[in-house]
This record gives sequence, C-alpha cells and structure tokens, in this order.
Amino acid sequence: MILLDSVTKTYPGDSEPALDHVSLHIEPNEFAFLVGKSGAGKSTLMKMITKEESPDSGKIIIGGIDLDYVKKRHIPGYRRRLGVVFQDFKLLPRRTVYENVAFALEIAGMSGKEIRRTVPKVLELVDLLDQAKKFPDQLSGGQQQRVSIARSVARQPKILIADEPTANLDKLTTQEIIGLLKKINDFGTTILVTTHNEGIVNNLQKRVITLKNGKIVNDQKANGIYKLDETPAPKTPVRKVQTPGHALRPRKVIQ
Repeated sequence: MILLDSVTKTYPGDSEPALDHVSLHIEPNEFAFLVGKSGAGKSTLMKMITKEESPDSGKIIIGGIDLDYVKKRHIPGYRRRLGVVFQDFKLLPRRTVYENVAFALEIAGMSGKEIRRTVPKVLELVDLLDQAKKFPDQLSGGQQQRVSIARSVARQPKILIADEPTANLDKLTTQEIIGLLKKINDFGTTILVTTHNEGIVNNLQKRVITLKNGKIVNDQKANGIYKLDETPAPKTPVRKVQTPGHALRPRKVIQ
C-alpha cells in the first residue's frame, strides 16, 4: 500500500540528507506509527507520500501508483486519493462543520445528492452530527480535529496519513482521536501517524517505525513501543512491486 525503496532526499544547502536510502513497506489495512526526534526526517517522508517533495533517488509507490508518473498538473488528483490530517486542523473558518466536509466532496466532483447522503454519515462516525451547523471557532480543539478527520475520510480513501494529529490536544482528547483513527483502521483504511506522544504509541502497541538522522533505525512490526535511541538498522531489500506500466499513468490517478 505504501512502498518506499531506497529513497534519498537532500535539501539544497544541507550537508546531510533528510532521508538516506529509506526503504519501507506498509501493508494494506496496517496501522503504523512513525516516530523520531525533530529533524529525524518524519516530515520529509510524509511530504514524499503526498508529493509535496520528490526524492533525489529511489522509488515511491502509493496505493499502486508509481509517483514517478504523476506529473505536476495531476498532483491535486493524486492527493484526493489520500486522506490527510494535520495538527492545526486547516478548517475553513467561515464554513460550518457540515460545509467543511461537504466542500471536500464538492472538490472531488461528488453530486449534491451524494453529498447530502454522505456528510451526515461521516459526521455520525466522528460523533459530530449534532454540531453540524456550528463554525470551527465554536468547537473545542478535539472537535475541530474530528471535523478534520471527517473531511479526510469522507471520500473513503484507502490510505490516511496523520501528521501529529494530537499535538495540540489534552490527554483525554488525544485518546479519543487515536480511538477514532483505530476505528477507521478497523474499517480497512491503512493508517500512518507521526507523533511525539510516547503514551499513545505504547498503549496502542501497533507497528512502530523509528527514524533517526534520515534513516530507519528500528521497525517493530507488532506490539511496538516508543524508543528513539537506536543505531541504524542494516539495510534490507524491499520486495519490488511489479505493476504494468500502463496502470501507472497519470490518467489513472485523476479518474
């Protein structure tokens, strides 16, 4: 579902790479945490997945799509296939809860009838149906994050990535948001979460991938715990995904 094969990225002016020959394979329906200290390469890796950045070398295949074939004009269509949750919510302040979710579906080309049918179901999933007419500034931080998650899953993406989704939330709200992400994962969505929160990682005991200085230094496939001080792991080859070339063309991305 998410495949990085020997991905390297060095930003102009930097002497060391942000990502250094990173190889990673996240299976469909997996829930994985990505952890590491600031500057370890987490944000760069997430930007590779969303194609905000491109690697200097290596291969990236997301949901069967080879990102080498996604041209600049097709990036918005590709991103609409992903669900993305940010720590600062990125809600539209002058739109209600209902309108924030509906807007994401409008952009995706969904009909008005489909939107009216879909939005209440999604708001019920995140327990915000009774807040549908409120504006973001009338909600708590946890409620705003749930709106963000609702907007991200409304199109039923196969992959949801969440960049520090609980960074600005209290402990109880954090547990609620992680519980919601787990619920979405139980429905079959692949989840990748970056976090500095040791407690949620240790409590959930899912896969934990640790980055340090642009390298994967630990990859606990199951029952993972939060630990940062590891030496770089030996490089192991990632199984190649063979996909016919015609299936990777951008026209497949934007349909």
